[in-house]
Amino acid sequence: MNTLRDWLDRLTLYFPVLLMGLLALATYWLVRSTPGLEPKPPAAAVKHLPDYFMHQFSVKTFDAHGQLKSEVMGRDARHFPDTDTLEIDQVHIRSFGVEGQLTTATARQAFANGDASEVQLIGQALVERKASLNKDGKEKAALTFRGEFLHAFMDTDRVKSHKPVELTRGADRFTADSMDYDNREGIMLLTGRVRGHLVPGKTP
Repeated sequence: MNTLRDWLDRLTLYFPVLLMGLLALATYWLVRSTPGLEPKPPAAAVKHLPDYFMHQFSVKTFDAHGQLKSEVMGRDARHFPDTDTLEIDQVHIRSFGVEGQLTTATARQAFANGDASEVQLIGQALVERKASLNKDGKEKAALTFRGEFLHAFMDTDRVKSHKPVELTRGADRFTADSMDYDNREGIMLLTGRVRGHLVPGKTP
């Protein structure tokens, strides 16, 4: 009896240790048996590929009052969703400014943002702003920009180029290696080899 009691006492004494050992073994088995989480596949790189094409098209945008803001026409166009830009062949753009003045732009090729407020013109680029009247009723002379590259900001009446350009304002004519023209501020910055021909007595 004493031997059996001693054995039971020892079993009771070591039972918590045995139980902890069994739990540890069960936990180890569960960890080994549970499949690991599969790693997430790497995000696909955004590709610069067109998502739609247009041929012999015309796209118009309107302001909040329903007035025509701009019209983009071209022979062919490709839209790139990663940059929300249009690549246009044989482009022709009409844009109406805040005061209603009309500005047109043409080129062999163009890259335009979604609303055509910013356009890069490449190859025989031409930007023309028709003569108009300012708020004081004074005539604003017509403006013409020519070059192989013109960067036109249609909403802000600004034209820039890092390549040779020719600018005519009324009867005046200027050429330069690069240009930054801000029509609203009335500031024209010409750099490089600058040449100008001014006709006195003409409207500025």
